[in-house]
Amino acid sequence: MMKKKVAILGSSGGNLYSLGGKDPEKLLGELLLQLEAAGVECGSLQFIAAKGSMDSVKETTEAALYSWDEDSSEPYIKLEGTLKEVNREAVKTDLEISEKINNGEIDGLIFMSADPNGANKKAVEAAAKMKLPATGTGGTSMATISSKGVNVISTSGTTGTTNRTRAVTFVTTLSKHWGISYRPIIGKVTSSDKSQETSPWKRINIRGMMLASLPGFIAMAFVLALSKIPALSMLGDVFDLMINALPIILAVIAAKQVADLDDVSIVAGIVAGVLSTNGGIIGGIIGGIGAGLLVQYIFRKCVEWKFPATTVNIAAGGIAGLISGLIVYFLFAPIALQLGEGIRSLLDTLVGMNPIVAGLIAGLLIWPAIIGGIYHAAILPIVLLEMETSGNSFLGAVDMVGLVMVSAGITLANIVAPRDKGEAAVATPGFLINVGFGTFVEAAYPFMFSNKLIFAGAIVSSGIGGLLVGLFDVRGTAYVPSVMAPFLSDNMIGFIIAMVGSLVCAFVITLFVNLFTKKKARDKDELLSA
Repeated sequence: MMKKKVAILGSSGGNLYSLGGKDPEKLLGELLLQLEAAGVECGSLQFIAAKGSMDSVKETTEAALYSWDEDSSEPYIKLEGTLKEVNREAVKTDLEISEKINNGEIDGLIFMSADPNGANKKAVEAAAKMKLPATGTGGTSMATISSKGVNVISTSGTTGTTNRTRAVTFVTTLSKHWGISYRPIIGKVTSSDKSQETSPWKRINIRGMMLASLPGFIAMAFVLALSKIPALSMLGDVFDLMINALPIILAVIAAKQVADLDDVSIVAGIVAGVLSTNGGIIGGIIGGIGAGLLVQYIFRKCVEWKFPATTVNIAAGGIAGLISGLIVYFLFAPIALQLGEGIRSLLDTLVGMNPIVAGLIAGLLIWPAIIGGIYHAAILPIVLLEMETSGNSFLGAVDMVGLVMVSAGITLANIVAPRDKGEAAVATPGFLINVGFGTFVEAAYPFMFSNKLIFAGAIVSSGIGGLLVGLFDVRGTAYVPSVMAPFLSDNMIGFIIAMVGSLVCAFVITLFVNLFTKKKARDKDELLSA
C-alpha cells in the first residue's frame, strides 16, 4: 500500500505566535517526526512565519515562507522578505499545492491558522472538491474552511497546547480516519535518534532525576550559608520554604523525563509535586513518575476520543498530576518520608559510631565508586537525602575533599612538574575548573590511568581527606566553587583543613611520581647514549 501524503498549510492570517511561530522549524520538525511515525509523508508545505506578533504585523513586517524540498524531503525557506512579498509568493505556492490536490497527489491536509480567503484559497477549494480529510487549529479559519465544503474531521484552538501535543493530535486524527496504525513518538527530538522511542517505563531514570535537580539543592545550600550572616538571618524562613520546594522540583523533572510532553508534563509534575511535599524528595519522585505515566496515557486516550487539543492538554496535565499527587498524599507520603528518614538515620548512626573511620572508608571508596559508575546511582541520592533536611551532607563533604580537591592536586602537580610539556596544557583547564567550579574531577583521569602510583595516590589522598572530614565532623557540599565550599559547611575551619590536606597530599604524591619518572627516563636516555 502506498504511503499517504499530506499537505501542511499555515499562513499569516492567524495567531502564528500561539502556534510556536517564534521557532517554526521546531513546530514543523515535530510534525514531520510524528508523520514519519505513522508512515505518512509530507507532500507539500506552505508555512508563513512572521518575525513579529501577528496581532500587530504590517505589510513591512519581516517574514519567511517555508516550502517543501521533494529531493531532500525537508522543509526549506523559499523566500525571506516583507510580509507583503512573502504573501505574494505564498499565493504561487498555494496554486501549486491545489494542482497537486486535483491530481490526486495529496491525501489529507493539516491547517494551522490558515487563510482560506487569501494565501490558502486555491488549496481549500481543491480540498473541498476532492473531499479530502483535514484537521488543524485556529477556530475562525477552521470554521471558514469547513463552511467551504472541506471535510474537516477535527479542529481545535491553540490555547494550552504545544508543538508536540498539536502534532500528535493532528497525526492521530488522520491516522484513525485512514485506519493506519500509529504510536506517537514521545521523548525523541529528531527522526534519526531512535534511542528514546521506548516505553515510558523505560525512561524512568532516578540518576538523571537526581542530577537534574542538583541546582535546586545547591541553591538551598547557598541560602543556608547566607542565613548564618546576622544581617541576613531572615533567610532562615526562605531556607525552610526551599526545603518544601525540593519535592516539587523532583516531581517536575520526573514527570518531564517520563512523559516529555513539554509544558503539559511540567504542569502535571507541579500539581503532583505540590501534593507530594509531605513525602519528601522520595515522595516527589514517586508523584512525578506517576504523573508522567498518567500524562501519556490520558493524553493518548483523549486524542483517540477526538477531544479538542486544548481539552486534551488540560485533562492530561491537570488530571494526571492530580491523580498521582493524591495517591502520594494519602498513600505513599508517610512511607516515603519514613524511608528517607531511615536512610539518613542509618548514615548518621554509622558516622556517629566512629566518624574518623567512616570518613576514611568513604574517602577510600569514592574514587572506585565514581569510576565504576556507582557514585551517581547510589552516593548522590544519599547526599541529596542528607541535604534535604540540613542543607549540607557528610558524603557531600567527602565528595569535595576526596574527588574535587584530589583532582585539583593531581592537575596542579602536572602544571608545576609535568612529565612532558603537553601534560601541562592538558592539566591547566582541569585545575582551573575544579577550583573555580568544583565539577571537573575527570580532569585527573588521564594522569591516574597512565600511572598506577598516581592512581593509588589519588585513593590514599582521598582517604586522608575523608579521615579529616570525620575528624572535624564536617558537613558540606560539592558542585560549588572550591573557594566557596567552606562557607556552605557547618565547620568552616575543619572543612578548609580537610580540603587543603587532600589537595596537598595528592599534589605531593603526583609531583614525586612525575619527578621520579622524568629522572628514570633521563637516566635511560643517558645509558642508551653511552
